[in-house]
Amino acid sequence: MTLPTDPAELHLQVAGTFTDRVHGVRDWDVPTPVAGWTARDVVGHLVGWLPGFLAGGSAHSLTPGPSVQDDPVAAWQVQADGVQALLEDAATAASPFVHPHVPEQPLGQTLSAFYTADVFMHTWDLARATGQDEALDPDFAGQLLGGMQEMEELLRGSGQYGPAVLVPPDADVQTRLIGFIGRDPAWRR
Repeated sequence: MTLPTDPAELHLQVAGTFTDRVHGVRDWDVPTPVAGWTARDVVGHLVGWLPGFLAGGSAHSLTPGPSVQDDPVAAWQVQADGVQALLEDAATAASPFVHPHVPEQPLGQTLSAFYTADVFMHTWDLARATGQDEALDPDFAGQLLGGMQEMEELLRGSGQYGPAVLVPPDADVQTRLIGFIGRDPAWRR
């Protein structure tokens, strides 16, 4: 299945898959493939960084939800719904995003490139940690991997990605993506 390129449709599908995984979590304190993180921390990361990033490059904001500590499911849902509303409003999605660390582009493209992509990759973390379906769309995984490989030095220098985990050269694209972002594809809890 190929994911759509329209930012609103892409987010709807990617966030929908992540939402399914959020609803499948039975223990929010289980460790994840991200060193030192629990399942709750994965949601906390996604809910935590976006509001500041959004405010730093646009006039738009998200209505905060409950604390991830108190209710990770509701915290995630409020943010996912808020992002979807921004993307479905054509004028908002087309409005400029001007941030000192990224090229100027429409807000919808920025959210797709940074936020939706992050949700996509963290879907694997949450699924692997909680024993759920961890399959990622191979076409989108390949797109992300190709784009990130082109700027590997910048990504590694940002501190947002750990060292790549070596995988066999003939590994499938999901395994190569997971290894590239610094996760051990063989990690088990």
